[in-house]
Order: sequence, then C-alpha cells, then structure tokens
Amino acid sequence: MEFRHLMQLSSVSANLAGLMFGAVFSLSAQAAAADAKPAAPEDKALQTVNTVCAACHGADGNSAITVNPKLAGQHPEYLIKQLTEFKSGKRANAVMSGMAATLSDEDVKTVAAYFASQRIKLGQAKTNGKGSLGEKIYRGGIAATNVPACASCHGANGAGIPKQFPRLAGQHADYTLAQLKTFRTGERANAPMMMVISTKLTDAEMAAVSDYIQGLR
Repeated sequence: MEFRHLMQLSSVSANLAGLMFGAVFSLSAQAAAADAKPAAPEDKALQTVNTVCAACHGADGNSAITVNPKLAGQHPEYLIKQLTEFKSGKRANAVMSGMAATLSDEDVKTVAAYFASQRIKLGQAKTNGKGSLGEKIYRGGIAATNVPACASCHGANGAGIPKQFPRLAGQHADYTLAQLKTFRTGERANAPMMMVISTKLTDAEMAAVSDYIQGLR
C-alpha cells in the first residue's frame, strides 16, 4: 500500500512538473512572438524622426533653431513633395539631400504623416503686426510691382491649401526670409511661381512679410 501510494504521488508530481514546464514554455513563446511583431506605424515613425529629423526640426516638428523650418501641422502632401525632391535633387540642399537619401518611399510617407499630426507652436511677429507693411503685403500684395497677395494661395490665416500650397502660419521668420532669398537667386527652383514673385520683392519687403507670417494664426 505504501509503495502504491508513493507511485501515485510520483505520478502527480510528474504531471504538475509537465504542466508548469508547458506554461513556462507557452509564456516564453508568447513573449518571443510579441518581440517578433513589427513595430506599430507610430513607433516606426517616431524612431525614424528621432534618428533622422529631431536634431534639426525637433521631435514634435517644432524646431528650436529658427533657420530650420517648423514641420508640425504641415500638410503631408507638401512634406512628401519636398522630401522626394530633396532625394531627386530637384530641390537643392546639401544637408537635406543627404538626410532624405536615407529614407525609403515608405519612410517619407510615414514621417510626413507623423509631422502633419503634430501641433505647431505659434510664434509672435517682432514688429509686423496689424497695419504693418508685412500685413499689407500678405493680405493685399503690392500692386505697383504686380506682387499678388500671399493670402490668395496660403489662406487668410496661413493654413495653406492641402496638396497645393503649404501652411505658413507660425513659421520662423528667419526660415521664410531665407527661402524667399533662395527663390530669388534660383538656388531653390522647385516652385516657379515663388521664383517669379520673389524677384519683385525688396529685402525689406521680404523681411516684413516673413515677420508677419511668424505671428500669423
């Protein structure tokens, strides 16, 4: 009887050990499967942003360096266009061409969607507020030199028009001014309309409208 009882206990122990091993193996397999799952789109986007974009444009697309553009809240179609043209060389910029070259077409779309989903931190104009030269150019253009109103393409509040014209509201004045100047010299040649308009603006007019745009909301 004692021997039979010991055998039964041994059998029960073996079964329990088997169940415990099975449970541990199952949990390990589940953990391995979880690790093997592809990263969620938002995780992949943030990883790419932190690796390629954040140093110049900020992790949330609100660059602290005023010569680098804010990307937060920008239309994804515009961002895709610019990154694609940096890659192809249509838009010349040694730094951005190198950065864009590391991105696949999928990366470009993912990064564009990520920045478009971020909230832009609006700024303030330094001197070109209501009634200023900057406001007059933005809202009414300059009739004497056939400069059209910026608002006609970029909207009264600077929100732009998706797929056609970028958002401008809140953009750093230093960046906007630099782009107007590169349009004028032909260094930036991927927007023919802006190249023509910029040749009709003086440095003072460019600076004024860029400052107004910085405070636009």
